[in-house]
Amino acid sequence: MTALRSFLATSAIALSSLTLCFGTGAQANPYDASMRDYLEAEVLLWVFDPIVIEAIRDQNARHGTMPQAEIDALDQQWRAEVGTGDQPLVDAVLGHPASDFLRARSTESAGAISEIFLMDANGLNVAATGPTSDYWQGDEAKFQDTFSVGPGAVHVGDVEFDESTQAYLGQISVSVTDPDTREVIGAVTIGLNADMLY
Repeated sequence: MTALRSFLATSAIALSSLTLCFGTGAQANPYDASMRDYLEAEVLLWVFDPIVIEAIRDQNARHGTMPQAEIDALDQQWRAEVGTGDQPLVDAVLGHPASDFLRARSTESAGAISEIFLMDANGLNVAATGPTSDYWQGDEAKFQDTFSVGPGAVHVGDVEFDESTQAYLGQISVSVTDPDTREVIGAVTIGLNADMLY
């Protein structure tokens, strides 16, 4: 437990340093600071939980470094499956025990979190609270600005008004570091209801 606390403290320092580095220019949105605060105060409490780390480790071990053609084929399969009655790839992600863990964290947020999904070293979904529009996130800033940058790297997306929920929603992402090796193994994206942040 002491090792985990030490690791979390180190991660918080790295996150603060990166926040200073990336926060010096014009902010992407007026909720930038509150989204970062929520990440540090709430998300970092559970993002290094063993179930999260093991889920990413296991998928990285299974997939290794995948050729882009295989990644694209899986992404096309995912897109074709979403919303259909036959969705084995989607069900494998949503039925993962880590997805149950993420859904519990979302529920505990009392509406502040709208979605969470984990990504492996290839940028592929590992676990999620619900189906994402695509399986591969590796071509998006949420992955490229976190996993590719290093420990504690954060990406804050734009906040936009969502007509269906009548709320301002945005995403914040952070690289996930293995507490044993201190190597970045994946990333996590958290969708936030910006109006509910303190």
